[in-house]
Amino acid sequence: MADVAVDKPIAIPTENVASSDDGEKKLRAMRQVEFYFADSNLPYDKFMWTLHSKTPEHWVPIETIASFKRMREFQSEGIEWLLDALKPSAFLESDESKTNVRRTTEVQEPKNQFERSVYAKGFGEEEPTLQGRLEDFFNKYGNTNAVRMRRDEEKKFKGSVFVEFADFSSVENFLKADPKPTWDGKELLIMSKEDYCEMKIKEKGLTGKAAKNRRELLSRPRGFNAFQEMARSKSGGGDEKKSDGPAKDVYLDFMGKNILIKKDGEGNGTVSAEDVPFVKGATLKFEGCSGDVSWAEIKDPLKAKFDNRAPYIKYSRGDDSGFVGFHKALSEDEITLVKETIKTINKKPVTWTVPSEEDEKAFQIERAQAAARTALITATNGGSTTRGGKPGRGGGRGGKRGRGGRSGDGGRRQPLKATIIPPATKGESTQAGEKRKRAVEPDGGHDVGVRGVDAPPTLASATTTEGAAKKVKTNDGDAAPAS
Repeated sequence: MADVAVDKPIAIPTENVASSDDGEKKLRAMRQVEFYFADSNLPYDKFMWTLHSKTPEHWVPIETIASFKRMREFQSEGIEWLLDALKPSAFLESDESKTNVRRTTEVQEPKNQFERSVYAKGFGEEEPTLQGRLEDFFNKYGNTNAVRMRRDEEKKFKGSVFVEFADFSSVENFLKADPKPTWDGKELLIMSKEDYCEMKIKEKGLTGKAAKNRRELLSRPRGFNAFQEMARSKSGGGDEKKSDGPAKDVYLDFMGKNILIKKDGEGNGTVSAEDVPFVKGATLKFEGCSGDVSWAEIKDPLKAKFDNRAPYIKYSRGDDSGFVGFHKALSEDEITLVKETIKTINKKPVTWTVPSEEDEKAFQIERAQAAARTALITATNGGSTTRGGKPGRGGGRGGKRGRGGRSGDGGRRQPLKATIIPPATKGESTQAGEKRKRAVEPDGGHDVGVRGVDAPPTLASATTTEGAAKKVKTNDGDAAPAS
């Protein structure tokens, strides 16, 4: 196949499309299917990538595509009608049996997605036609690759969107539009996604490494990323030690859910942010420590109060605040207990508050990543958290027991320990949340499981129904077709 990037559908001359209403409908159908296969969606949609990579020829059943939620408008027309609608496409083709469709070009990683994206707020309540109206609205300023409605944990529309334009000129057209963009007569709050990211960092008072982590979290595509998955596979292929037995997958038991630990480009343990469960109310924030913290002042009293399970503490030297993560959601009585137990830190009176949902999510993801790094070292070194006899580097890896290792920005985090769970025997599995015996973790770390036989299903083993295999979208919201 030709090596051509596909960021947006190619414009179809009007003479190639019937002028009737049916022709307009076919054009919409073609653009929607093209969006599913576009560079801006395919490698970031786990279900679509599963279908695409299931066979070497990359054929995808057209009936599966036709069953998708945003294809409902066209389902009554039938498969033959849909295949006819795809004929003018510049990068899609069907097979001789008229049952499958695929790209005619290689998938390429889009460049500058973050820089080509904008944030807009002020779209009111959601109604059935809103997604289509939003697409039409933004397409007035230039070609869009995706319009994503942002949602909260209950999947309620937040009134704001992230929009990825196909080129920088369209971004300029939107941000510098005169008059300014309005929706239902009201002026919108608009800015580049980069400016939105910086605004949130300032609002939260983040500095140093915390600001850097938040910036990276907001700037990179969330959820599944086929390019990263392929890079990890390549980097891990030559580094694995030879073993007489089958390769062992390593799992992190985080908040009652088993999460597969993978290796990043440097061989460190990592987990996908989308796999980290969000447990609301399992974090507290302290303020007023005047720039210094003694771990024992927080760890020892709380460990005694919470069944000998030490909390996870995040604090950067010089800051006046930090976070404390617990192994479960706290009740009102338990929050009061914390406040009564630790009234001062560094001989200064401190206040305890429940952080915002956004801050707690970011903290729990960071917490899981730190646990994954240590857990993988522990699993590969036979229970030791050192490499080659030397303490590991980075926050959460090294240092003496009960004292945090230093991170790159001078901050300190409590090191994590892991308990090794024996490999599952054939026919057994360890379900998320399943009760099992485990050692007490003195320094507040999380368990790590090692499975030697029953590895999780590969991407190619997913079912062919959109709803059954797709994961819940993140707050970036629902994907929309490029136009």
